[in-house]
Amino acid sequence: MTDNRRATINRKTKETDIAMTLKIDGSGKADITTGVGFFDHMLDGFSRHGFFDLTLKVDGDLEVDDHHTIEDTGIVLGTAIKEAIGDKKGIKRYGSTIVPMDETLVLCAVDLCGRPYLSMNENFLERDVDDMETQMVREFFYAISYSAGMNLHIKVLDGKNSHHIIEAMFKSFAKALDEATMMDARIVDVLSTKGTL
Repeated sequence: MTDNRRATINRKTKETDIAMTLKIDGSGKADITTGVGFFDHMLDGFSRHGFFDLTLKVDGDLEVDDHHTIEDTGIVLGTAIKEAIGDKKGIKRYGSTIVPMDETLVLCAVDLCGRPYLSMNENFLERDVDDMETQMVREFFYAISYSAGMNLHIKVLDGKNSHHIIEAMFKSFAKALDEATMMDARIVDVLSTKGTL
């Protein structure tokens, strides 16, 4: 493990002002303030279960709704992931996991291939969980997949409680990404027949 797989991203628009530092080889430490309490809780779980160190401050137009805050955070997180893993030499590239949470079971698979694609099968029964709109979960992961350039598949295998489903999604994504970004001594360049990712 190296100590330099980190990225600091600042992004400011008329809708959001975001400052983020992500360390891939961390210990799960998080300092997160987005103004959306449930989203903060999900990002804290992402950090802890993926062993990523994440510092995040978001000032968003929450007087409108949570859309720009959550989507733009996804854009910045995806950008930080892409920058932090650099040329991808020596990484496993693929990661997958299945996470249970009470009645819920969620599968996540990641390919850090450079090609953006999101496949999700979510079907939330509630419009909101606490102060976060459930429709924003897809927007968040879509933004990550496209700004990071990753294939991202998240499948709800079982579950009814929207809180449990969303939390299992964030945790499974964290664990799959942790695996995909791990260094493997057997990989001398990049894990691709094309020679590039």
